[in-house]
Amino acid sequence: MRCRLQMLLQRKFKISLLLLLLLALVVHLVMDFALPTARRPCSCDMKASKAVGVPPGSPVPASLKKLNLRILQDFSGSNGSLEKSSQPQRERLHLRAGEPRVQQQHEEGNAGWTKGSKLAALFQHPLYNLPVPEVTDRDKLFIINPMEKFSLHSSGSDEWVSSSKAETLLPTGKTAYDTYPTWLKFHVGITRYELYPRRDPLLPTLLRDLATQRIVSSVQKSGGTQLKLIMTFPNYGQALFKPMKQTRDQETPIDFFYFSDFERHNAEIAAFHLDRILDFRRIPPVSGRLVNITKEIRDITTDKKLAKTFFISPAGNVCFYGECSYYCSTEHALCGKPDQLEGSMAALLPDKTLAKRRSWRSPWRRSYHKSKKAEWELNPSYCAQVRETPPYDRGHRLLDLIDMTILDFLMGNMDRHHYETFEKFGNDTFLLHLDNGRGFGTHSRDEPSILAPLQQCCSIKKSTYLRLQLLATQPYRLSDVLREALAADPLAPVLAEPHLRALDRRLGKVLVAVGHCLARAARQEEVLVDDVGSWV
Repeated sequence: MRCRLQMLLQRKFKISLLLLLLLALVVHLVMDFALPTARRPCSCDMKASKAVGVPPGSPVPASLKKLNLRILQDFSGSNGSLEKSSQPQRERLHLRAGEPRVQQQHEEGNAGWTKGSKLAALFQHPLYNLPVPEVTDRDKLFIINPMEKFSLHSSGSDEWVSSSKAETLLPTGKTAYDTYPTWLKFHVGITRYELYPRRDPLLPTLLRDLATQRIVSSVQKSGGTQLKLIMTFPNYGQALFKPMKQTRDQETPIDFFYFSDFERHNAEIAAFHLDRILDFRRIPPVSGRLVNITKEIRDITTDKKLAKTFFISPAGNVCFYGECSYYCSTEHALCGKPDQLEGSMAALLPDKTLAKRRSWRSPWRRSYHKSKKAEWELNPSYCAQVRETPPYDRGHRLLDLIDMTILDFLMGNMDRHHYETFEKFGNDTFLLHLDNGRGFGTHSRDEPSILAPLQQCCSIKKSTYLRLQLLATQPYRLSDVLREALAADPLAPVLAEPHLRALDRRLGKVLVAVGHCLARAARQEEVLVDDVGSWV
C-alpha cells in the first residue's frame, strides 16, 4: 500500500513539473509573437563618422577608430547604460578633500532638479567631475583674515561693520566666513582655475539675491556703447543691470552691422547658464529680474545725468534713456508697463582696486569697420603667427581662447573684441567671458567666421571636445539641458524655442569643424590636446 502511494505521488510530481515547463514555453512563445523586435544592422560606424564630421558612407580613417570606439563606449545608449558604463570611471576620480563623492548630488547646488532631470544627470557625468588642481594660497584671488567677521548694526541700518566694532559674538560652531554676505563669499572663492566650483552651494542663494534683494542705489555705468546700470543692495553687494530692449522672438535685422546690434538682457542670462553647461564657469552668475523703474531707479538714483532722462510716454508708461554711444535717445527709450521693466542682473566681480584685471585684445578681433576686413579674414595661415606671439606661444591660453570661440559661435556673438584675466595669476589662468549681450540675436542663420580660431588653428582641448560630443547625444541634448536650466529663472522662458533649436544645429557644425581637422591631421594629439589624462 505504501509503495503504491509513493509511486502515485512521484507520478503526480513529474506530471506537474512537465506542465509547468510547457506553460513557461507557451508564455515565451506568446511574448515573442506579441512583441516582435526589429533587428537592425550595427550603426556604430555611421555614428562615429557623424561625431567626427566624416560624411556617412565614407570610410572612417584608421587613426580615428580608437577614438571613435572610446566615444561610443562612453556616450552611446540611454541614461541607464551611460550610468552603468561610467561607474568604474567614477571610482577612479580623485576628489579634493572635503568634496562630496561624484555620484552624490549636492542638495543645495542641485536645488530645483527633479528625478529624471537631464541637467542633474549631465552634472553627475564623469566628464563634469574631473579633478581640479589642488588650490594653494597662491591660487586664490584673496587671502582672507579668518578672524575678521562682519555684522549689521543692531540699530537696523544697512551698514556693515568689521569685527573690531561688532558687539555680538559668533554663534557656537560658526566661523567668521559664515558672517560674510553671499556676494563676498563668491569673491573670496575665486581661484586661478575657476570663478566658482562645479558644486557651488552658494550659487542658488546668489542667484536668488540678485533677483530679490532690495535695491538701495541705481546709477549709470560709465563707458560702453549702450545703457547699463550699477545697482547696490543693502549688504553692499552690487549687480550690473541690463534692461530689456528686444522681445524674445525678435531677430537682429540682416542689414545690421555686428557693432550696432542691440544688447539683449536675456542673452546675458542664457550665456551664464550655457557657459556653466559647457563646464567653463567663466561668466559671473546672472539672474533675470523685473524692476520697478519708479521705485528702484528714478526715485533712488543719485546720478543727475540719468535723472534728467526720465519721462512719461503718451501711453502713460514711465520711460528713460540715459547717456551712451548707441540707442540713448527719446526714440530708443526704455519704457515700463507701466513702470515694470525686465532686465538681467549680473553679479559684479571684485573692484579693480582690490583685484586688478588685465584687458587683452583678441587676435581674432573684427575690424569694426563697414568695409575693411581684419588680417585673420584675409590670411588663412594667420594662426601660425598667433602661436609664435606671447602669451599664445605657451600654456593653454590659445586653447582657452578657442573655448571662448565655441561659446560665441553657439550664441551667435560676433562682438568679442577683448577679453580679461585677473592680473594676479599672470598668464596661467582662465579667460573671463564678460559682456555677452550681443549673443542670441539670430536663430535662422549662423555666422561661420566666429569659428575662425578653431578652423585655422585646428586645436581644441580634449575635455571640451568630449563634452561637446556628450551634449550632442539624446540623453544630454544641449537644447534640452539649457531649456531646463533657464526654466528656473524668474523671467522664464528666457529664450524662444528657435534659439534653443539653433544651439543643436550649431553644435553639430562645431563637431564637423573638429572632424575636418582630425581627418587632415597625422595624429589625433595634434588636434585634441590632452588635458584629461587617464581620467576618462
